[in-house]
Amino acid sequence: MKIVGCDLHARQQSIALLDTETGELVERSLEHGTEQPRGFYSSLSGPVVVGIEASGAMQWFLQLMEELEIECRVGHPAKIRAAEARKQKHDRRDALLLLQLLLEKRFPTIWMPTTEQRDLRTLLRDRHQWVRMRTRVQSTYTAQRRNELQRLYAQLQKRIEELNQQADKVIVGHPQAQRLLTHPGAGPVTALATEVFLGDPRRFENGKAVASYIGMIPCEDSSGPQQRFGQLSKQGNALLRYLWCEAAMHAVSKDGDLKRFYRRKLV
Repeated sequence: MKIVGCDLHARQQSIALLDTETGELVERSLEHGTEQPRGFYSSLSGPVVVGIEASGAMQWFLQLMEELEIECRVGHPAKIRAAEARKQKHDRRDALLLLQLLLEKRFPTIWMPTTEQRDLRTLLRDRHQWVRMRTRVQSTYTAQRRNELQRLYAQLQKRIEELNQQADKVIVGHPQAQRLLTHPGAGPVTALATEVFLGDPRRFENGKAVASYIGMIPCEDSSGPQQRFGQLSKQGNALLRYLWCEAAMHAVSKDGDLKRFYRRKLV
């Protein structure tokens, strides 16, 4: 097995590669914009694990690793920095640090969406923008511009229906999203968005962690024995939070038990 610590930058990368079978350590730099990165990683045989630090210049590298079917772990930058006590910092030392964390199983991996999930996120965000435009047309409806707004509304509705049909086709290949359809109030768009924005639910400790990730928990300003809760924190993905709230309203209207539950809470 080959384990690679990769200090990735915009123009070049420094790597520290360890072959666990032979114990050989290789250190080198690869220039981006050339065939060096693809040629180097495609030449590696056997299981390969690459560790990088999260950065804005990593998307092309993640796509390359996915094409070459190489496991690539993305680490939390702050936690990686905290693992190094020495003040000296340079590319070679950073690559060795990433390699060390991988070997010691202390690498602070963060979840990253796949290429398919990123494409589906784009689809859902595109649909949401069209829905928002349709809502604006509805709220600005006037008698003087009736015909013009009716034509615009019809065009927006047609585009939204096309995107809904795409979501209906995509969800067929996603068993996890299909299971969410069994819940009252959850439609194909909500179910698909939950899967692509949350990812693997097993990475969360419990349901409270999921709610915190989406921002559906109250703000808290407590001191001593007094607890003060405010409005929703609204941290996390705004689109998924919107869809969940919309699904909750539909669920209340369809499920009698939920309706009675919310009525008790409002009393």
